[in-house]
Order: sequence, then structure tokens, then C-alpha cells
Amino acid sequence: MVLKRSPMVLALLGLFLLGLTQLSAGETPAEKFQRQHMDAEHSTASSSNYCNLMMKARGMTSDRCKPLNTFIHEPKSVVDAVCQEENVTCKNGRTNCYKSNSRLSITNCRQTGASKYPNCQYETSNLNKQIIVACEGQVYVPVHFDDYV
Repeated sequence: MVLKRSPMVLALLGLFLLGLTQLSAGETPAEKFQRQHMDAEHSTASSSNYCNLMMKARGMTSDRCKPLNTFIHEPKSVVDAVCQEENVTCKNGRTNCYKSNSRLSITNCRQTGASKYPNCQYETSNLNKQIIVACEGQVYVPVHFDDYV
């Protein structure tokens, strides 16, 4: 059986796709931070393929290769607490960034020079560094990973 491209079928398909777009657009900044930067399940990256797998699994290679990303391997409560630690200026000049008092386990993922979309490839580096995050909200939580030092 061949489906006809009737206006009704096209309209329903359009509504379905719009709904999917609105679901992903409905992600709060805090939820996006957790998706892009939190991985408390692993104490460090377990292999050199970690970044390739995680960047894809977390949706950071679906329409382009995100060139740089950092995953934090600490409980959410530890990362949330950074918003109550040392206030520092963000890279963009805003004043809502905070630096962790202690070094945290992180994995830095950097796109390799030869990598091109859709075959995004990343170098994996395990580090123990202080992190800097931007915080917002009535319950002050991280919404942006700014840097590590």
C-alpha cells in the first residue's frame, strides 16, 4: 500500500514534528546543563572512546559537532553547591559565575582537527580541576559550564 501525500497526512506530520521541536525547546537551562555536563555515574572516563559515545548519546552531535564540552563526574549536590562558593566573573563579563573550592573529577572532550560532521570525533582528557559555572534561578543552580582552572 502506498501512502498518498494528502494535505491531511502532511498536516499531521507537521504537527508531530512541531511537537517534537517544542519538547526539546522545553528543556530548562538547568536541565540542559545536566544533560550536557553531568555524568556522576562514572568516576572518570573509562576509555578513549568515552567522549565519542557521550557526545552522541547526549545529543551534542545531532546537527553539528559541538567543538568542546566538559563532563563532571560528581554528585549533583556537589555541583549545585558550587553556586554558593567563590563568586567570580564569567568569561562573557557577567557576574553570576562561581568557582568550586575543591578540585572535581571532570572529562574534557575536544573535537579532533580531522573530525567533520556527521562523523564527530573527540579527544578524551581526564582531569581534576576546579570548575567555574554560571548559576541562575530561584533555587540557584548551574545553567552554564564556563571553564575549569
